[in-house]
Formats: sequence, structure tokens, C-alpha cells
Amino acid sequence: MENTQKFEAKKLDFYYGEFKALQDISLLIHKNQVTALIGPSGCGKSTFLRCLNRMNDLIPGTRVEGRISLDDEDIYAPGVDVVQLRRRVGMVFQKPNPFPKTIFENVAYGLRVNGMKDKKILAEEVEKSLRQAALWDEVKDRLHESALGLSGGQQQRLCIARALAVKPEVVLMDEPASALDPIATQKIEDLIHELKKNYTIIIVTHSMQQAARVSDITAFFYIGKLIETGDTETIFTRPALKQTEDYITGRFG
Repeated sequence: MENTQKFEAKKLDFYYGEFKALQDISLLIHKNQVTALIGPSGCGKSTFLRCLNRMNDLIPGTRVEGRISLDDEDIYAPGVDVVQLRRRVGMVFQKPNPFPKTIFENVAYGLRVNGMKDKKILAEEVEKSLRQAALWDEVKDRLHESALGLSGGQQQRLCIARALAVKPEVVLMDEPASALDPIATQKIEDLIHELKKNYTIIIVTHSMQQAARVSDITAFFYIGKLIETGDTETIFTRPALKQTEDYITGRFG
């Protein structure tokens, strides 16, 4: 049987200074699946997500114990090229954060940074990424206008296109629809379904309904611990633990 494992966290502890934000997290993440991380605010979901592309390295005084491997290689091992890691593991943030540049230049940015100069290939890759992000038809006549003129939902899909342009293997999404209206949210959710054919997706969401709609696997975090994980339908209909059931049915959190 083909190994479908993409990421594995083993006995992961994470500290902000003296504060232990994650405790003994062990979680497998499989290729071409959507894994949703759920739990109340401040429970460690986003901290865990940012461990997967070492974004937390940018915060002084943080440290990691345990292991996270991507395709069986320890991403915290000495000598790991963090820039290369972040190319493989893209990120989309809670609030759309397009650069104050044109729509075209937003998507081309990562390609240019990686040394792509050929105008024809750049144009092809920008179009391909915008199509993948289900945005091309809406912006194809406005490519040289400012990205800041787009609606919030369009800006978020532009940020997804920008992440896809450098051909990552994994896309991390930190509450990608929390700032969006219901119609824009549905577009992002439809997009996630399409993208998992080619990418592994890990999404942090506050919305149980969203987790139920978009994910294959759900992991429930509470106060820095991973309480329960399993296929989404089981977690939502027959969770093994009362604590998970209480959270999902709205009794706490």
C-alpha cells in the first residue's frame, strides 16, 4: 500500500517562553486530504498550524520539542532550509493580505523571487494559479489594476492563488473565511474541495459547520492538547470522548 502520510507530528511540545502552548501532540496528516483543526479560541490550533511551516520561528523565545516530519524528514533538524520548507508548505492567513501591487504582480511575486524572468512563462503561470483559485474569470480584464480594489472574498482567493503559484505540496489555511460573508465563504469552501485533488490542506476553523463541510479528518484541540482525531463524519456523529461531544454540541467552548 502506498504511504499516504504527508506530515507526522510526534510528541510535539511547543513553548512561548515559559508557557507551554502545545503538549504531547501526535498527529498524522495524509496526502490529498483536508484536515480541519477545531477547538475553542486559544487552544493551540493556530500555533500547531504555524509549527508545520516554522512560522513560529519568527517569534522570539519560542521553542519546539518532539518531532514534525514532512515526507519522513524532520523539518526542525539542523540545516533544514526554512525558505525551501515554506515554498513546499504554503500559507493563507485569516485576513486577506494582498500586496499593494497589481493583481498580476501579487501572483507573480513568488515566481519572480524564485528567479523566473521569462514573461511568457510568468503570464502562463499567473493565469494557471488564478484559474486554480477560481478567480481568473473575475479578474482577467483587470490584471494590471491594484489588488486592493478587489472584494474581501476575491482578495482571499488572490492570496490562495499567490500561495499556489510557487507549487507547494501543502496549503495551510488559518481561518481563511472568518472575515468573509456567506457567499464568499462558500466560494472558498468549494475551492478547498477542488484543491485537495492536487494538494494536502490543513485548515484551522472556528466554524463546526465549515469543518463538517470541507474536511476529511477532524482534530479537536483543547488547552494545548489534541483530545481526539478521526474521520470527520465519525467525530461529528459518534465521537469517542464526551469532551469532544460536548464541544461539538455546543455545551462548552
